[in-house]
Amino acid sequence: MKLRRARRRPRFRLADSAQQMVGGFLLAGPFVVTEEVWRLAENMHPAQTLGTVVIVFAIGYAALYKADTTRDSEAEQEIAGVPIRFISLMLVTFGSVTILALLFGAPKTFLDAESTRDLVRTTLTAVSVGSVFSVVGAATADTVFAK
Repeated sequence: MKLRRARRRPRFRLADSAQQMVGGFLLAGPFVVTEEVWRLAENMHPAQTLGTVVIVFAIGYAALYKADTTRDSEAEQEIAGVPIRFISLMLVTFGSVTILALLFGAPKTFLDAESTRDLVRTTLTAVSVGSVFSVVGAATADTVFAK
């Protein structure tokens, strides 16, 4: 009886980032243009923002490496010990929300910030809230379209 070697997943490619972008932008859009998200962000404490960011990282890692049992984080290309696929996922997740927020002018539309500091803080908080949903779309698209 001949033993077969398990096929390894292909290396991380630019197409993988493109798939993540489709999912990330798809789910980021509705939350960027919702006034409630921006009002919520105005009233969040920095510790809540940090907690939200931690949740985004946890969801992303779990979706890529725990929900998809065929993917092994240790078998993937890495930068400083972190899988490139995960780095790309985080860049796409936070980047898609930030790009859409700035492109649509959401901070100036939804916020009556008295200072630039308040505007930046609240925008970063709103981006963290939108990223909770964006990461689900980005990770799902990466997993569904994986070859």
